[in-house]
Amino acid sequence: MTGNCRFCQTPLKHTFVDLGMSPISNAFLKPEQLNQGEKFYPLHAYVCDNCFLVQLEEFETPDAIFSNDYAYFSSYSETFLHHAENYTQMMRERLRFNSESLVIEIASNDGYLLQYFQKQGVRVLGIEPAANVARVAESKGIPSWVKFFGTTTAQEIVRQEKQADLLIGNNVLAHVPDINDFVAGMKIALKPTGIFTMEFPHLLKLMECNQFDTIYHEHFSYLSFLTVENIFAYHGLTLFDVEDIPTHGGSLRIYGKHDSNSNYEVTDRLNNFRHKEIQAQLNRIDTYLGFAEKVRSTKRQLLQFLIKIKSQCQTIVGYGAPAKGNTLLNYCGIGTDFIDYTVDRSPHKQGLFLPGTHIPIYHPDKISETRPDYVVILPWNIKDEIMEQMAHIKDWGGQFLIPIPQTEVVS
Repeated sequence: MTGNCRFCQTPLKHTFVDLGMSPISNAFLKPEQLNQGEKFYPLHAYVCDNCFLVQLEEFETPDAIFSNDYAYFSSYSETFLHHAENYTQMMRERLRFNSESLVIEIASNDGYLLQYFQKQGVRVLGIEPAANVARVAESKGIPSWVKFFGTTTAQEIVRQEKQADLLIGNNVLAHVPDINDFVAGMKIALKPTGIFTMEFPHLLKLMECNQFDTIYHEHFSYLSFLTVENIFAYHGLTLFDVEDIPTHGGSLRIYGKHDSNSNYEVTDRLNNFRHKEIQAQLNRIDTYLGFAEKVRSTKRQLLQFLIKIKSQCQTIVGYGAPAKGNTLLNYCGIGTDFIDYTVDRSPHKQGLFLPGTHIPIYHPDKISETRPDYVVILPWNIKDEIMEQMAHIKDWGGQFLIPIPQTEVVS
């Protein structure tokens, strides 16, 4: 990689993992596009030996990735909706909102979270760059600005006197190429007495559980607590609490404030968590350099299993069309020669084809029609929800296949 760390500007020279060439993970294809050329980009993650930020190069702009045809809608996961509702209740009890309080969510998607604050009489504002997704939130009565977040948008928030009592960013910090501009914008958009929370997949969990498929071009950064704490401190923001949460295979939720805000003390939980990451040696470059071989081993194991199944003339289909699934399939070279089709609950993906592999996407009812021997769960982070929804495959002896952290069959 020719370039510098997107946070500290240190020259990057260490590979974390190289997943070859891959298309943009949410660049689903329409039938008429199947015979046209596709763009593939290097999916090569590097780690900075100064701040230990794991990161990708920027090959496509956020404008190109989060276009008007952006296909991810948060509300199609019951697991994620329950998570959002529980968070809303917890924060209401913790912060004692009133009718004058304002909650702003960055990357608010289709209003999956802000709807719960709104139902409780709290003022809300969503910031969402994908116009087609923001329109869904607007249809629910949730005010939404169709903008990317950074210092420019934050300054507009100040001009309109809309600084946040609670500023939320769930699964967005990894998505921004200019992480310094983004965090600087958070400082501007937050009231002096306000707090922010952010959720993001935990790099330590990614490494421990071999979650390499969460690496794709939308995710510019892969974050440990130690690195995130340094990034926010650089911009005058103090983290005062952190907790493990189960979303996306293991994430962190951080709580932060202005350095000048004395209303919240740093918790023992945060201090213990920092110590845990130091014990895991996330502040040493050697810790990151053995991950690539784990990934190659998983690829070989999965392919050996699929080859065995197909040699026995058994059928395999997929469940879900998540971004992580497209990383897995393209890296492993798994197309329609292995997986006949996949299904997804989102009507925005049905009738389209996965990028790179050209696997068709159908309604989940297709599985009952074809009665496959195996269903590969591509969004393995919500495998329990999916196995409950699709429990009827057992009626014909069908089995679930979980590919991450290692190939596992569940009857």
